[in-house]
Amino acid sequence: MSSSPRPEPPVYDWDGFGFETRQVHAGEYPDRNHGLRVPPIALSAGYLFDDFDDQVSRFDGSIHWRAEDHAGRATAPSPSEHAPIYSRQGNPTNWVAEERLASLEGGVVSVAVSSGQAAITSALLALAQHGDHIVSTASIYGGTRILFGRSFARFGIGFDYVWDADDDAEWERAIRPETKAIFTETVPNPCNDVTDLRRIAEVAARHHLPLVVDNTVGTPALIRPFEHGANVVVHSTTKFLTGHGAAVGGAIVDGGNFDWAAAERAGRSFPLITQSSRAGVAPMLERFGRGAYARAVRESVVNDIGPTLSPLHGFLLHQGMETLSLRMERHVESAIRIAAWLEQQPEVESVDYAGLPSNPLHARAVRDYGADAEGRGRTGSVFGVTVRGGIEGARAFVNGLRVFSRMTGIGDTRSMVIHPLSSTHSTFAPELNERLGITPGLLRLSVGLESAEDLIRDLRHALDRL
Repeated sequence: MSSSPRPEPPVYDWDGFGFETRQVHAGEYPDRNHGLRVPPIALSAGYLFDDFDDQVSRFDGSIHWRAEDHAGRATAPSPSEHAPIYSRQGNPTNWVAEERLASLEGGVVSVAVSSGQAAITSALLALAQHGDHIVSTASIYGGTRILFGRSFARFGIGFDYVWDADDDAEWERAIRPETKAIFTETVPNPCNDVTDLRRIAEVAARHHLPLVVDNTVGTPALIRPFEHGANVVVHSTTKFLTGHGAAVGGAIVDGGNFDWAAAERAGRSFPLITQSSRAGVAPMLERFGRGAYARAVRESVVNDIGPTLSPLHGFLLHQGMETLSLRMERHVESAIRIAAWLEQQPEVESVDYAGLPSNPLHARAVRDYGADAEGRGRTGSVFGVTVRGGIEGARAFVNGLRVFSRMTGIGDTRSMVIHPLSSTHSTFAPELNERLGITPGLLRLSVGLESAEDLIRDLRHALDRL
């Protein structure tokens, strides 16, 4: 009697598979206790060590890069974080989300944290310290501007803003010897004024500076900044990645493509990455190679400050990413349709959606985000609309909505509306808001997954109140 052939082992290395497959599977690991198909929520603050030497190797980091494992088997150096000490630094549930996001963005390692603001803070504190300087494009999320101008100022880290990213002279004026990074967003909100990542990456490379890009609104389903020259990607995973408005989180993704040694030779010092932190221990760059920056973020910033992502929220994040491309297709399809409809309404003064042919950034939107069947760019589902009547018109419009939720936030399954001038940008000087295009009649819409017809009817009902 012949024996049946042995079953093929499941796949756990998803390199080379398509985006849709990786968003479902990347980061999975085998459950050897019960054969669970869905990675479980690991509610444990700490983890057992195999023995005394295992404890030592986890604390000195050598378990991640030494030449052999505990059984004496040879192993290649790896940026893997799968040897936890305490859930402040890493957790098995969050590893799934981290590896999945790194795979989708095309990076080497991801670090999950407690919020998008924590992600930006951790990403930049691994690069800059007191007395250093960062350059950012001017159009970024209002909360990020507040973070830079308030908390980072207290840390002694300065910021300058470039208003015209196509102006080489403006970049040259802004960048200094003590500059440590350039920061931008793929799709700034509320005005959907998409950035030219390729050009900004060229500026950053010319000055030996890492380019840090917030891809919260774009998501890797629409644009992957590493393919355009970025070096670090950050996310508020609260938004489209998790997708259902039920969990707050953030993440930093290391592209593994920045030459830290060359930057050091050019006079850009990044001590957490290129210098030894203590006697007898090699620098992060020597130990972790392409994952050195992510390891510095995890060990020298996240571990110290403690913006830990809850394992429950990590679970909701990797669950959310399983349907990312499907949801983004619907988000974008409805957003394009609604933006085009709004542009034709007499009560609307302007629509800030780069995908519309009337927008001056339309060619860039199509180049970097692709186009729908009618040739319109697919630049996400968060955009601005300015209604007539100034702030009173905005008030009447917002109060007339019944399906759109009046709340802060973006990237939910539910459609949302907010008035930036009286909320996210309320602390800015009038002249700054004017320059940013934050006018009294501007509303920010985040288009959800409801029926586009129902959303248009809701918007029409609100416009009728003007």
